[in-house]
Order: sequence, then structure tokens, then C-alpha cells
Amino acid sequence: GLMQAELIAVGTELLLGFTLNTNAAFLSRKLAELGVDCYHHVTVGDNPVRLKETLVGALKRSDCVITCGGLGPTVDDITLATIAKTLERPLVLDQDILTQIRGRFQRLGIPMPQSNLRQAYVPRGAIILPNRIGTAPGFILPLRKKILIALPGPPRELEPIFITQVLPWLEKRASPEAVLISRTLKLTGITESEVDEKVSDLLKLKGETTVGIYAHPGQVDLRITAKHKTKAGAGHNIRRIEQEIRKRMGALVYGADDDTLEEIAGKLLGRQRKTLSVAESCTGGLVGHRITQIPGSSAYFVGGAVSYADAVKSGFLGVPPGLLRKQGAVSEEVAKAMAQGIQKLARASVGLAITGIAGPAGGSKEKPVGLIYIALSNGKQVLCRRYTLTGDRSTIKWKASQSALDLLRLYLSGQLQ
Repeated sequence: GLMQAELIAVGTELLLGFTLNTNAAFLSRKLAELGVDCYHHVTVGDNPVRLKETLVGALKRSDCVITCGGLGPTVDDITLATIAKTLERPLVLDQDILTQIRGRFQRLGIPMPQSNLRQAYVPRGAIILPNRIGTAPGFILPLRKKILIALPGPPRELEPIFITQVLPWLEKRASPEAVLISRTLKLTGITESEVDEKVSDLLKLKGETTVGIYAHPGQVDLRITAKHKTKAGAGHNIRRIEQEIRKRMGALVYGADDDTLEEIAGKLLGRQRKTLSVAESCTGGLVGHRITQIPGSSAYFVGGAVSYADAVKSGFLGVPPGLLRKQGAVSEEVAKAMAQGIQKLARASVGLAITGIAGPAGGSKEKPVGLIYIALSNGKQVLCRRYTLTGDRSTIKWKASQSALDLLRLYLSGQLQ
């Protein structure tokens, strides 16, 4: 597009690493969708001199400068005053904001602190962005050829203000020569290098439509990005590449964009009117936690057991003690017995069980750290898969939960070879 943006995050706590700047990622994504390029992210502490330098540099370089943070009522909230000084714009009292802030404190039943009066002042000529969640409003300051936008720092305040007020304002003004759209395909049960081999020609694409590869624990993302004069054109180009990737990768693609394995598995259970129970050893309840993160999971998730000790595996799930002694807790036989046990006990359509060694200690030559067995029982048949996972303890637990949910997805969608 014609516009280039620059983001300035204000706050010493960001520089010290106590707060993670999620606003930069959020704003960059939203600006890209508008066709606005973002070339610089700057972080500066609560220091008026350094903030002034940063503002001056940013306004020389970029058409649109967005500051995040430093608009609150405390002494270290310096953004407002520094912007006014730097741009030589006097601060004027805005009655509407004052009324809003007063009303807010009245509803809370406490008198308004004097320090909050500062938040009712805005630079002359600013367009006010009311804040429904916090007290500090944001503002847009149109300059001769540039735009300065000041937003409050907390993401739960910044995000709704940006989406409902700033985006529509920018949409009218940004005159993008191209629209940028992206779509992410999510894969699991395959390594990054294996994905790379199968789509290397697509990863080399240059020009309007490109593909990037991003690896996460137990998951590989392929992001397709298309630039085009029209939204329809960009969408068409994305669909073409998506079909090609799906043709090559098949059932390894479990979803797109914001899809999660727990959501996909949950939808399949719901559609098939099936219920699920889980018996977890090394994952310690992580699978149950992930499934219950999905609203409405009570329709299909009946519950489960964190059967960590052998005594619980045998006493509660009915795994024969002889089996545990002979095969060991981390074995195909025990995984299968756990799955059958929890399926019967919970009277669920499906019992899913996980047993393994999460590390860092407890491994042996025969059974190394990262060895995991996952079993699935439907009351008639039981299947089991063996996995060797890598990483530290929490990574292995996460990957084991990915594998378990993926096994469930493949079983429910009839794609198990």
C-alpha cells in the first residue's frame, strides 16, 4: 500500500522483560490485512527525552506512527504530555471524557482521584477514541502529511479500540495498491523436514503468492500469503495453493488458521454423538484440560483419570497387577488395558489412554525418555500406537497430548491406516 506504519511501545516494564509486548504482533497483523506495511517496531522506556527522540525519528520515517501505552494516570505515564510537547500541540480538556471517567468512578462508588483528571486532556485537534474498558482514551492526531495514533497499553483495552474505531478510520484513508491475505494450514504427526521435502517447490515461490513453514512442538504450520489488487483475487490464489498442499499432505492437515486439535476432535465427537473418557499417566491431565477448554465439551467429554501410580492403574482402572509387573507401566499392553478400563468405567463410546516417560530421568536403554504408548478402545476393539518424542519434560507432555488428540481425530474421521 501507500502507507507505511511504525509502532512505538512505551513502558520500562517492556524493556525489563516483565511484560511481553503482544500489541506489536496484533497491530502488525491487522495493518498487513489493510495493506499497510510495518517497517519498524520500537520499544522505549518511560523517559520523556528518549520518547521525544523516538517520536521525531518515527515521524520522519513513516506515514503512520502508533504509540502503545503510557496514557494512564500515574507519574510514569508520559506519552500524552510528550506527544503534546513534541508536536507543539497544547492539551485541552475534553468534557465528554471527563464525564465518562467521573461516571466510571461513580459506578464503582469511589471518588475520582485527581490524577485521573489528566486523562481528560487531549492534544488540540485530536480525534478521541473512547475506551470502554479502562479510563485512558486513545486518540488519532492527523498531522499535515502524517498520522499519529496513541493507544492505551493493556491489550484488552487496545484491541477493541483498534478493531472498532481505528481500523474503520484507516480503511477510509489507506489506499492500498494491494490486499494482503494469509491462511495457515496446520499439520501434525510429521516433522518439519518431512513437510519441507514434500512442499519444497511451494516454499520457493516468489511473487504474489508465497508459502512459509513454521514449526511448533507437535505441529507444523504452512502459511500461504497472497497479495493482489482485489480481495477476491488474493482469495483465489490462496485456495489454489491450499488445494495443492491438501492433495499432497492428506490427513496430516488437521485444520486451518485458529483450529486446534481439541476443537476438531470435539466437533467429530459431537457430530457422531460419541462420548470420550481419558486415562492419563505421563500427561497428568493435560488432555482432559485441553478438551475442556472448548465450550460445550460437556456434551461429549464424560471425564477421566490421572492414573499416575501403578496402584491407581490396577486398583481403579483394573489393569492386572501381573501385567504391570511383567510388561512395566510403559508398555503397549498396559496402555491398552488402561483404555479398556476407563472406557468401561466411564461408560463412554471411546476410552483414550496415555502412558510414557516424560523425563528427564527414568529412561533406560529399552525404554528411553520420550517413549509413549497411546491406546484407544471403543469397547470392541483396541488399538495402540508407539511414539518416541523429544524435548524437555513439558514439551514431551505437550507432544504426547497432541499425539493423543490426533489419534482420536484420525480414528473418528476413519483415517487410521
